Amino acid sequence: MTLARRQQISLEETPFYHCMARCVRRAFLCGEDSLTGQSFEHRKQWIVDKLKALAGIFAIDVCAYAVMSNHYHVVLRVDPVRAQGWSDEEVIDRWRRLFSGGVLVERFLQGETATQAERDQVAELAVQWRERLWDISWFMRCLNESIARQANQEDGCKGRFWEGRFKSQALLDERALLACMVYVDLNPVRAGIADTPEASDYTSLQARIRAYAEQRQLPNNSEGDTRSGKDKRPRRAVSPEAGSPPTRNRLSEPSAALLPFRGSEPVDQSLAGIPLAFSDYLTLTDWTGRAIRNDKRGVIPEDVPPILRRLGIDENAWVETVRDYGRHFCRVVGPVERLRRLAGKLGHRWLRGLKPSGVLYPRPQTGSPS
Repeated sequence: MTLARRQQISLEETPFYHCMARCVRRAFLCGEDSLTGQSFEHRKQWIVDKLKALAGIFAIDVCAYAVMSNHYHVVLRVDPVRAQGWSDEEVIDRWRRLFSGGVLVERFLQGETATQAERDQVAELAVQWRERLWDISWFMRCLNESIARQANQEDGCKGRFWEGRFKSQALLDERALLACMVYVDLNPVRAGIADTPEASDYTSLQARIRAYAEQRQLPNNSEGDTRSGKDKRPRRAVSPEAGSPPTRNRLSEPSAALLPFRGSEPVDQSLAGIPLAFSDYLTLTDWTGRAIRNDKRGVIPEDVPPILRRLGIDENAWVETVRDYGRHFCRVVGPVERLRRLAGKLGHRWLRGLKPSGVLYPRPQTGSPS
């Protein structure tokens, strides 16, 4: 059953959402056409560049993304408090970077609005635009419409580029956010396109690794590599020092305007960021990628990342969750109790994903009375 977007997105429940859009007829409109051999790989960079631009306009942060040949994933964090702190002039300026403001707004910016009624009308527009600037639907609309126009212009045609509405999924807590981000960043690894996260083009993790390598003045792992033959094996990702989670100063903003990792116990609680150290995330993603790429199911690498122990997640359950994430979860990812409560709130008996949630969120075992 199709739900209205306002029922799928509730900032009272969570600010984190996973969104996905697919090309029409599942065609490879961002990759290489198997029939003609024509490559549309450059369109993937269009999407990355547009994400960067929109993140600088909206009160919405990009946590993770992966652009594939016929679809893309993006994990977003909505920050309405930031939008509420903007002046009307800043709201208008941001909106005009997306759409025309109209004659009245232009006159207002030039100081030519003569009547109180005109000024009130501009204020009403600012209220409306402010709300849209932290609305995921408007963010995705600006992204998808822009890419569709560029692609249609390049192809010299008209019509749909994207397949219907984008899909959105609420991520209710840290485990859900972590599982989704790792799933998104490992999309090329799961698809067999790349062997390692750092070799996964058009992903947020590759952008973060490159930014960190550049800041550390280390050779880039993905560019300028002159090795050949058997020696040209993907290098292991460069990781920040364990125990010293990166901050905005230590980890520069990569090319996709990504929300930074602020550590599991940040010194400044007011700083927006992903509640995890980048070193922990990088280690976990690398380990999970190796587990997924292993030809034998059930063979788990021995060096289990400490973060799984810290969160109380079984390593086998974790690998199963990330590997089958796309099939197991639909509108919401989170603890079983919260899924059931949300189902009742929406008037449903259940929500898809209850059983997989039981794997990711096992009930604590109570000891027998002595």
